[in-house]
Amino acid sequence: MNKLLRPVITCLRTGCVVLSMFQLALGSVYPAPPQVVDDQSATALKTRSPIKHVIVIIGENRTFDHVFATYKPKQGATVDNLLSREIINEDGTPGPNYALALQYSAVDTHSDGYEISPMDKSIYPKLPPVLVGGPATAPFSTVAAAKAAENGLAPEYYKYLTTGGTGQKAKMIDQRIPNNGNLPPGPFQLTSDTLPYDSYTASPVHRFYQMWQQLDCNADYSTEWNASGCLADLFPWVELTEGAGSNGKAQPKNFNDESTGEGATAMGFYNVLQGDAPYLKQLADEYSMSDNYHQAVMGGTGANHIMLGTGDAIWFSDGNGNPKEPPHKQLVAAGTANAGVVDEIENPNAEPGTNNWYTEDGYGGGSFGSPSYGGGSYSNCSDSDQPGVTSVLSYLGNLPHLIDPRCAPEHYYLLNNYNPGYFANGANAYTDNNSNNTVFTVPPSTVRDIGDVLLERKISFKYYGDQWNLYKKDPYFLNPNDQYCNICNFFQYSASIMTDTAIRDAHLQDTVDLYNDIRKGTLPAISFVKPSGLVDGHPASSKLNLFEGFVKKIVDAVKGNPELWKDTAVFVTVDEGGGYYDSGYVQPLDFFGDGTRIPLIVVSPYTKAGHISHDYTDHVSILKFIERNWDLPTITNRSRDNLPNPKYDINESRYVPVNGPAIGDLFDLFDFNAR
Repeated sequence: MNKLLRPVITCLRTGCVVLSMFQLALGSVYPAPPQVVDDQSATALKTRSPIKHVIVIIGENRTFDHVFATYKPKQGATVDNLLSREIINEDGTPGPNYALALQYSAVDTHSDGYEISPMDKSIYPKLPPVLVGGPATAPFSTVAAAKAAENGLAPEYYKYLTTGGTGQKAKMIDQRIPNNGNLPPGPFQLTSDTLPYDSYTASPVHRFYQMWQQLDCNADYSTEWNASGCLADLFPWVELTEGAGSNGKAQPKNFNDESTGEGATAMGFYNVLQGDAPYLKQLADEYSMSDNYHQAVMGGTGANHIMLGTGDAIWFSDGNGNPKEPPHKQLVAAGTANAGVVDEIENPNAEPGTNNWYTEDGYGGGSFGSPSYGGGSYSNCSDSDQPGVTSVLSYLGNLPHLIDPRCAPEHYYLLNNYNPGYFANGANAYTDNNSNNTVFTVPPSTVRDIGDVLLERKISFKYYGDQWNLYKKDPYFLNPNDQYCNICNFFQYSASIMTDTAIRDAHLQDTVDLYNDIRKGTLPAISFVKPSGLVDGHPASSKLNLFEGFVKKIVDAVKGNPELWKDTAVFVTVDEGGGYYDSGYVQPLDFFGDGTRIPLIVVSPYTKAGHISHDYTDHVSILKFIERNWDLPTITNRSRDNLPNPKYDINESRYVPVNGPAIGDLFDLFDFNAR
């Protein structure tokens, strides 16, 4: 997990859509500071269901097909995956309908401008090589050392922090994958005798404009069964031509399919029928799962966590709630070691003479004691002249149902990862000039979040961040064992939460506090839980089995407290698909997303074993569940939790809402009449 947040970019073309009052209400005024809520009052609160405690565990970067490509449901249930579509066989080999997932190369040049759906495409004759990613050797040599650095695993999983190294140099052709370089041009099984499940692997690109291109969405492709017209057929092409961005640097000389260091990593999947992801499969078998739950934003970690907490996107401001243009080809941090010319506005138009090499895109270069440069991660989607914006807005405006981009005038939205505006102690991180800091930081945000609503209604909640206590003492991540995810904590962007010491200390805590609260029965009504970068399951920096171990520790602890277990629901998901391929339907909701399907499992005594929900949902559906269960208002009048629950044509696909844009509230995953 990069400690540097990646900026999220959004643009609105006023010529395609009409700005509504609901768009203009992006900024919200906070009420008077609410009081800290007593965390021991959760079970006494009135709810619309038997659920009194919700625990949301957020891992990293896996699509539904990537994990559950071969999952076979219990008798009577159905699932939409690569196996059920006969794209692959049970052994992971290409199936009768493999052609449905074929991948294409394309051409997108400067003269045409950025296109989310390039017209000049051709099928890859074979899949480009998959490249190496992750550590050559495991991060710890002994279990004792692993336990000293990380306390968030079930005991039997610590050994996996000492195993699984690639044994190879990064960004080279991965020798562990049989027939690598000659695979058919579609999904392939990642695991084999030479690449076991317990292996570190590469991470595909998962940035905003890249993901729009990977999905290849075009209104002309819209059908009854695929209303969005997204073909999902450009995943390797985007990896090979642009990758994770260059921070404005020119394309390297002798550029080829291996230059971005990724190759066709995006097309790999696990096989649960051959023992991969055993604990997640066990949970799916014993509880309930969705096969139509989506990342809420195109792009990566920061933007999706923010949407999970706010139901919205945040934007660059003057630090006092007023929109402002971010630094654009200008000097920042003058007089410090981090001084440099940066450009924090995205420009995905191809550099002249290149195929899809973005002009300005990246996570920001330098800082941390060296000159800063590049950066691009904001977009003003209220301006159709902004680079990248026209293509997205043209697509949204040409769909059968007009989609409101939800882009307020003159707001530059964060589309990827930048550091949050506050340190753990409430200090302003944006104005901090310490040489160990980064200029690529979001100013304090006044966008309302779920914490504001819960405080106003006196509903107890906490955000438990793994290694929060270490991060409080080490805000610049100088300690190599400090793997806390600052960009994941949506409350760290919020002025209303972070500037009140009592609220901050009561509601932002470490996972050691989570384990104590579970054991003592003092868990709040709402808990958001984030693992550290060691165990969050992020490709390259972590492994999926480590995320399984993190989840298992929490589930075992909750079930070990019968009084808590009887009224608890544990939602297990990830922030986004990480750029991996997925074959599922994607519904356009606004300029920001949705994105690919991702796993969601609900562990609760009120779920039916093996139930698979097909209701269309995304991260904001978790907010809708909380709001419905505790009878709360929506966060603002423009946040996505205002969208209706989906309706479906009884004779057509259950996966595609006929009243879109619409997202469910996750009540479909429960059976409250079963007990």
